[in-house]
Amino acid sequence: MTALTKDRPTPEREGRLVADPLAAAAVIYAGAMYMLDATGNALPAAPQAAATTLVVRAVARRRAVQAQGDALTDGATGVFCFDNATAGDALTRADIGAVCYALDDATVAKGHDTNKRPKAGVVVDVDAHGVWVRVGA
Repeated sequence: MTALTKDRPTPEREGRLVADPLAAAAVIYAGAMYMLDATGNALPAAPQAAATTLVVRAVARRRAVQAQGDALTDGATGVFCFDNATAGDALTRADIGAVCYALDDATVAKGHDTNKRPKAGVVVDVDAHGVWVRVGA
């Protein structure tokens, strides 16, 4: 590429809304956390054999079903409230600021890469509604 020598219109987008191709046979429900597989296709967030490198990409804005012809899932990044895990995996207010992990597409937990859980995001708050998580880069 060459440095500019004149003005140019530079495309811009806000960055909170995303759209990703669906993985084969994927069903992603509205409100679900989803991650991208190694080829960049969306699938519901859940522990995976290769999840040590996977992170939650976004929260689905609508249901997307690959078998019904949906090619993309519409997602959003931001702060969302999810269910808290139970017992030793439950997050508390002491975890605010820490990374949490997707136990499934609607539940976050403590844990680490050895549990094969994808990183969900950073805990913003824990209250009676659940765990508030900043999702997306």
